[in-house]
Amino acid sequence: MPSSYPPIPIAHVSTVRVAAAVLLAVSLGAPSAAIAQALADTEPSTTWALGLGVMSAQEPYAGVGRDNTALPLLQFENQYVNLFGPRIEFKLPSLDIGDSQQLSFGIVGEYDGSGYEEGDASILNGMEKRRGGFWAGGVVEWSTSFIDVSAEWLADVSGNSNGQIVSLGLERTWRVGNRVLLTPHVGASWQDEKTVDYYFGVRESEARLDRPAYAGESAINIEAGVRGVYMFDKHHSVLLGAGVTGLADEIKDSPLVDRSTVNSIYLGYMYRF
Repeated sequence: MPSSYPPIPIAHVSTVRVAAAVLLAVSLGAPSAAIAQALADTEPSTTWALGLGVMSAQEPYAGVGRDNTALPLLQFENQYVNLFGPRIEFKLPSLDIGDSQQLSFGIVGEYDGSGYEEGDASILNGMEKRRGGFWAGGVVEWSTSFIDVSAEWLADVSGNSNGQIVSLGLERTWRVGNRVLLTPHVGASWQDEKTVDYYFGVRESEARLDRPAYAGESAINIEAGVRGVYMFDKHHSVLLGAGVTGLADEIKDSPLVDRSTVNSIYLGYMYRF
């Protein structure tokens, strides 16, 4: 069964440090599920996996370079819950549609480390700190023999931005030989004006000559990428991938931002017990 995680590696537009961990956890979730599907042996009802990943993610803010992060990975899954990194999904009953289609539902929560401190770049000097937080919502996935479609809604329940994000993703996994899985994916992520304004807006009290006041508006980012996994055996796997996100005009127009796209690459190792 494909992953229930939406293939939106930069749904929140990764900003600093911990955001890269969220990005890696979400991105690696789907290959892990694909591994389980591809293995010929019957898997137990409860599975564990441990690993280590490295991520290099570009930041959208002017003067902020790439964020390179190494982090441990933990996955736990049974028929009720799927935990991967800072994200947890509580599974709801699924609906089978014919022999080759299924609708899956879940309640999800994740910690997101997006945000910045004024010392992260000169353009951010004098800005109030923007914090990440805990997001929660729901996810639905339509799985078919041809393509998998996922939709997710998240709200900032930590109260920092009080924003909402809606993501839509399309992906398909191909098996190449007995050991390789490739999953190209595309997606879109809508962020409401509270989210955009919190992370990319400039308040009147923060304005200066080279950083005029800016009120963020709702925006849609477009993303594309590919994930892959090489399975040495049913226990050992190497995961890798890359993605690029086109930033919406409402984000690009912020005086804090100096690019139109951000990108990421990652490499990871997982051991399934």
